[in-house]
Amino acid sequence: MDSPAAAPPPPPRIRWSALTDRGRFRPNNEDAFLALAFDGHEIKYLGKTGEASLAGTDFVFAVSDGMGGAKSGEFASRIAVDRIARLLPRAFRMSASGISSGFTDVLAELFSAIHADLLELGNSYEECAGMGATLSLGWFTPEWMYFAHLGDSRIYYLPHPGGLAQLTHDHSHVGALRRSGQLNEREARMHPRRNALQQSLGAGHQFLEPHVGAVGHQSGDRFLICSDGLNEGLWDHQLDDLIRHPSGERAARTPAERLVEESVQTSGRDNTTAVVVEIAASA
Repeated sequence: MDSPAAAPPPPPRIRWSALTDRGRFRPNNEDAFLALAFDGHEIKYLGKTGEASLAGTDFVFAVSDGMGGAKSGEFASRIAVDRIARLLPRAFRMSASGISSGFTDVLAELFSAIHADLLELGNSYEECAGMGATLSLGWFTPEWMYFAHLGDSRIYYLPHPGGLAQLTHDHSHVGALRRSGQLNEREARMHPRRNALQQSLGAGHQFLEPHVGAVGHQSGDRFLICSDGLNEGLWDHQLDDLIRHPSGERAARTPAERLVEESVQTSGRDNTTAVVVEIAASA
């Protein structure tokens, strides 16, 4: 007699925390973050902290850093994250059907639509001329984290066994030099052209090549999505330590609070944003 098939493991849970800060010197905050849950029927905007099951629901977290004169940078980053909620719901139906190969097209289409919106606004209104934004997005399903990215915001992967890896490519000459091994972390941070972007959404760029990829996740894995302001105040090893091994009073803070507060205290020259997502075992 055949033994009954083992029941599939229950879907994992997801925990998140997010925080943005204008820093100590900037008059306004041009960063924006997004946290939302969606299924085939509705979208829910999420708070700065939370925990939920990945059963029947996908989650998207994103960080955008705007650029432009006056307050158009602030406007640009807000447009970038708001468009995600309008354009991604149909993607759930694909992931629910197991069509994982379609995520590349969905995310590329999303970035193209945001780019077109920003270019149109930049061409239509004088105060929006040159307006642009970076965007780093992570889309979480029960087994995968799909990501798309443009600019110099970042997504880091902290696998459960240890270590930290930058998943996304900084779209800058300095970023290319770092990836090829011609610059180390210290040299890249001190380079005079470290903030000169070769690609971003809007900002007059005509051709986009978003960095799109996927990572299979398991219980205990963590992901960090952040603006470049966070990296100005923290080295990679500090990101790892603050997320994994908080000590003293820091342990009572959320991971995003620990990162943003430490970075702003150390540097604070730029707007600073962090979203930390952890994959947890099902309850």
